[in-house]
Amino acid sequence: MTFTNPSLSSLSKVLEIKNCLIQGCRDFKVLKHLHARLLRFGLDQHNYFLNLFLRASMESRNPDHARLVFDQTREPNIFLWNSMIQGFVSNDCLGEAMEFYGLMRKEGLFPNNFTFPFVLKASARLCDLESGVKIHTHLLKGGFENDVFVKTSLLCLYAKCACLDGAHKLFDDMTDRNVVSCTAIITGYIGVGRFVEAVQVFQRMLEMNLRPDSFTLVRVLSACSQLGDIKTGDWVHKCIEDIGITMNVFVATALVDMYAKCGSMEKARSVFDGMLERDIVSWGAMIQGYAMNGLPKEAVEIFFQMQRENVKPDCFTMVGILSACARLGALELGQRVSCLIDKKEFHFNPVLGTALIDMYAKCGSFAQAWQVFQAMQERDIVVWNAVISGLALNGYVKAAFALFGQMEKSGIRPEGNTFIAILCGCSHAGLVDEGRRYFHSMNRIYSLTPRIEHYGCFVDLLGRAGLLEEAHHLIKDMPFQANAVVWGALLGGCRIHRDTHLAEHVLKRLIELEPWSSGNYVLLSNIYSTSGRWNDSAKLRLTMNERGIQKTPGCSWIEFDGVVHEFRVGDRSNPLSDKIYMKLDELSKQLKEAGYMPTTEFVLFDIEEEEKEYSLGFHSEKLAVAFGLICTKPKDVIRVVKNLRVCGDCHTAIKIISNITNREIIVRDTNRYHIFKNGSCSCKDYW
Repeated sequence: MTFTNPSLSSLSKVLEIKNCLIQGCRDFKVLKHLHARLLRFGLDQHNYFLNLFLRASMESRNPDHARLVFDQTREPNIFLWNSMIQGFVSNDCLGEAMEFYGLMRKEGLFPNNFTFPFVLKASARLCDLESGVKIHTHLLKGGFENDVFVKTSLLCLYAKCACLDGAHKLFDDMTDRNVVSCTAIITGYIGVGRFVEAVQVFQRMLEMNLRPDSFTLVRVLSACSQLGDIKTGDWVHKCIEDIGITMNVFVATALVDMYAKCGSMEKARSVFDGMLERDIVSWGAMIQGYAMNGLPKEAVEIFFQMQRENVKPDCFTMVGILSACARLGALELGQRVSCLIDKKEFHFNPVLGTALIDMYAKCGSFAQAWQVFQAMQERDIVVWNAVISGLALNGYVKAAFALFGQMEKSGIRPEGNTFIAILCGCSHAGLVDEGRRYFHSMNRIYSLTPRIEHYGCFVDLLGRAGLLEEAHHLIKDMPFQANAVVWGALLGGCRIHRDTHLAEHVLKRLIELEPWSSGNYVLLSNIYSTSGRWNDSAKLRLTMNERGIQKTPGCSWIEFDGVVHEFRVGDRSNPLSDKIYMKLDELSKQLKEAGYMPTTEFVLFDIEEEEKEYSLGFHSEKLAVAFGLICTKPKDVIRVVKNLRVCGDCHTAIKIISNITNREIIVRDTNRYHIFKNGSCSCKDYW
């Protein structure tokens, strides 16, 4: 049936159908009604109206219906084929797009410059380089190699499939380079981890006077994040301002993320505060940034600010805030935060589940961590590692060994991080033979090459056991240069066993690696002090002063009623300070009655004995413990987190306090967990 000599009324109705299809129709029922009207007017085989209908069907997310209509078309032209291929790509039906390209060629229709960009896009998304190369030969035969859109799509294909040499050759041959082609090269380099080259292409792009778009800026900022290159990141930030690009939420969030990953939370906060629009990704970048840069209190504060603005947390944000709670030992806050998301999400999402397990384990509540683990529906290697690490950190090392075996029986092969958890557990429990066996089994049994982190754990184990020479030889025999963590582990062993001779040698290496780290100087000064070498200690302090090196102040946190309280040595800023110091006086008397004598050798400087005792009495961890005794119920566990190592005197005092108050006290420092109960400690007094 053909549409001839239409009446004015019929023509008006056809124009109405045409306008409806051109304007787009999202309602499938209306779309089917329009198709029925095309049939009634005999336009169901009219290629122009069919093309409009197929486009509308694809835009309304009904590719199956579009295909049904297309299959009923007797003589589809190139425009209909292109509309189908383009629509399939737009609806992520990439296999169908490739199928239709093949069918079109079988029908004897040769693709044109509108076909190739979309079919190449489908090949790129599928990472189907083989098909892409075939399409490349087709477009060469058709003479489309100089079409800027076709060539750009071809470049994107090679870049996406990590064929960077081919992509760069196309890029260099292009006479009309554009932002899309530059961005494709940048994305390709990032995809294979060649971040420096990605930044260089961006620089070259600016030299060609090409104005980057939002996607380009997000990608190049991602490269700076991966490099940890804040200098280049600052330069990109300045380019954005100089070019006069209005930063949208995506670019601003990428800047926040870049500064956070480069360790500059001040700059990240400055960008964040200046954002006119923020989405959940922006909030998540700030929370994650604070958490991973050792500023957990700030992470909690901005999370509360996010809640006040009625922004619902997503998975990424939840991982960040739970990480902050873990660092602070804020169990109650972590539990409250976890209630913001349905518990089922933790059970079905391994990333969320791992974060919750880690939070419970680091807050010393492993029973709850174990409950989460048992309820999880999907357990990948990261989940198993988190539980094994939690068992080891909380003193259940034998249980960690058993779970290691259970993991293997479940068909999950251990990897490097699994052995880090096991070796840390051996170090905490003083299991030298077991640690040696697991370390050597990595290569012999599991064909895993130990990384520098594994050597650090094993050195720490040997050092604490007093096997300092063996640990030193292990470092010298390592297949790579030891870093500050490895040497620091050996230095910790030297401190425990007061081997000042080896400590001096280790410190020289540490100063080479971290010349401005106060911890190296402080630790050696402590070793000198405990050995009565006050002159050497004074010289070391003079060196620190000359170089402008400041000792990191000790800081302890304790959570009560969902609020994290911070204490520093001699702190009187807490509203309950008077009661805290009265409690410390009371404890001091009880400690002396129990036979405790302040171990003044742990004070760094050679001041008068009375002043030393006073300084020791008000260390941050003791203030936090006193606060906990005042505020919590008699049966509650007191949980304290410290940013430095717990000093030997505080360790002894808290152990006795746990006995005389009949309280379980958990103190987590930078080195280990100390679970004080009934006058003993899980660390076996550093065994």
